[in-house]
Amino acid sequence: MEKTKVLFVSQEITPYLPENEMSLISRNLPQGIQEKGKEIRTFMPRYGCINERRNQLHEVIRLSGMNLIIDDTDHPLIIKVASIQAARMQVYFIDNEDYFHRKFVLSDENGKFYDDNDERAIFFARGVIETVKKLRWEPDIIHCHGWFTSLVPLYIKKAFKEDPLFANSKVIYSVYNDDFDNKFNSSFKKKIKVEGITDKDILTLKTANYENITKLAIQMSDGIIIGNEKINPKIMKYIVDSKKPILEHKSQEELVDSYSDFYDSFLKK
Repeated sequence: MEKTKVLFVSQEITPYLPENEMSLISRNLPQGIQEKGKEIRTFMPRYGCINERRNQLHEVIRLSGMNLIIDDTDHPLIIKVASIQAARMQVYFIDNEDYFHRKFVLSDENGKFYDDNDERAIFFARGVIETVKKLRWEPDIIHCHGWFTSLVPLYIKKAFKEDPLFANSKVIYSVYNDDFDNKFNSSFKKKIKVEGITDKDILTLKTANYENITKLAIQMSDGIIIGNEKINPKIMKYIVDSKKPILEHKSQEELVDSYSDFYDSFLKK
């Protein structure tokens, strides 16, 4: 019997970024799922604060070299990889000089939200999908962690729904308390549109803010996981009202078994 394949797409993973609930889940969950006999691939952005030498990142030439067009501008896609030896797992990093070579993650040294975080999220989502295509790896489950991954469900369910690699993939979206107050600029809807995505698909984005991009991700996903004990109440209500399968918040000790069972529940359908 072929192994279940799980693609993890995360906003942050420790040890590459400081420990918090999301980065710890994104580090420990793939290892646990792999140890349960499933095949995994794990992706995160290559933020500029990640020390390449210390973490032994190196470029994967065969996967790099593609250009992604965002807002009529070409952006080279660079793929790097590193290993977490203790976990026997690799992490793929989506990199680009314009978007990820700055010393902070989502805000500058003064706490100002980067103006191009919308394009960075678009580039990351599309970069992950294009890289998985190059790997010719067909995920059964795609599990997204954090708002920075919120466009992955949209692209999988609309732009790539006819692609044989993703046609049968189930998308799980983990919601965390990673709210931000800023709005993306008014051209966001235009920037995210590629073939297969219509205005009707992105009606939720009347205002492009945290609440609405999270709602869009929920709308486009097959199942939802509550990543933190407390999340935005409006988002929680939207999740409940969506009637989609929900996995409530779990402790680190319960994590692997409960998440694995949740994945399996979609594969039986």
